[in-house]
Amino acid sequence: MPDRETAEGWTTWRKTRNSFVPAPRITLAHYEDMTKPERAIYDLHRRATHANLPLQDTPMSLVISELMATRLLNNSMKHKPTTRPGIMINGGGNQGKTETAAEAAAAFEDLWLGLEEFLDVPPMPGSRDLRATVAYVQTPVTATPKSTCQAILDFFGTSGRNMTLTQLVRQVRASLRDHRTRVLILDDITRLRMHRKDDQDTLDLIRALMSMRVTLVLIGVGIPDSGLLSGGWQDPDTGQWEFPEPGHKDWTDDASTQTARRFDLVDLQPFSYATPADIAHFVDHLTGLEDQLLLFNAPEGMLTSGGMPEYIYRRTGGVVGLIERLLEDGASLAMDTKAEEITEELLDRVVIRTRHPKRDPAAGEEGVVPPTPPAKKPAASRRGRNTSFDEKGVPRTAASLN
Repeated sequence: MPDRETAEGWTTWRKTRNSFVPAPRITLAHYEDMTKPERAIYDLHRRATHANLPLQDTPMSLVISELMATRLLNNSMKHKPTTRPGIMINGGGNQGKTETAAEAAAAFEDLWLGLEEFLDVPPMPGSRDLRATVAYVQTPVTATPKSTCQAILDFFGTSGRNMTLTQLVRQVRASLRDHRTRVLILDDITRLRMHRKDDQDTLDLIRALMSMRVTLVLIGVGIPDSGLLSGGWQDPDTGQWEFPEPGHKDWTDDASTQTARRFDLVDLQPFSYATPADIAHFVDHLTGLEDQLLLFNAPEGMLTSGGMPEYIYRRTGGVVGLIERLLEDGASLAMDTKAEEITEELLDRVVIRTRHPKRDPAAGEEGVVPPTPPAKKPAASRRGRNTSFDEKGVPRTAASLN
């Protein structure tokens, strides 16, 4: 799989993301007529098909996809030097946050490149086209303003070694401009724990990036509880989070009218099983997955009839990634045992981990993931490290540029 954390890798992934060809569906009689090498090759193709189940839209992911499609296009058409409102995507592990956001960004880039003749400035004759409409960056594990800038520059293949923070910020601005970047995705944003001064400075830098004519998409687990939104407030009517302009120590009504720091926070939740409509959505999802499984003895409604939907929900808690893992491993086991169908008894042999409170250890559901330990008390700030940024992303404190 291409490394999406580089401009070249992202482009390769975007162009080839739908290129996998699943194995054809054949009858058992056709399979038995194959030679032994032909059956081995077909079985290998079947396993690859089960391991590469296509990304399916869910009612939860469609909210994110539709918001991103609208927001990215509208922001990219703005010519005024205004801050582009961003998006925060929150959700638990294995919910498909990254893949949903990446697919929406790739679809936008496909659209945008098709519109470039009408909306974008063509490259100068004789020059290289350094276009990178979308930049996908992992938040550094131990984030600082410098390391975050460097991670962004690494995506473009630009060296920022031995630069001061001011030089790094200027280089980031130049790279975003020269590559005509419209979308900057920062994944694992909740690596910023906010009890560290460096993390607070990094968040300040990220907010400053919103003035660089790009749309920020921040992805993380437990964003509301991470401290990232402290100092801001959520509009009850729009759901947007707003932040005061740099320089405002306290939130006031006057400051709120001047704010340009806006995010929409959207949650990617697991499937629910509480209402008939919720159950119908879940069964529809299982139907889509069942259509992709190539098992010779699979009966109609293998995943959707009887008590199977409730069983799968109990095993996975409705988490999309766990559903796929359970069925992927179940399909492999069905092939290995020659059963060629998925049953509850077969899935009982598949071990998965889940936070679902009604887990059944006898069915292979192991214990709840232990809670995160309490955060340590923040260390005293070092003199000269209280860095803030102006609207152009330039640090205000010269002592922090070493």
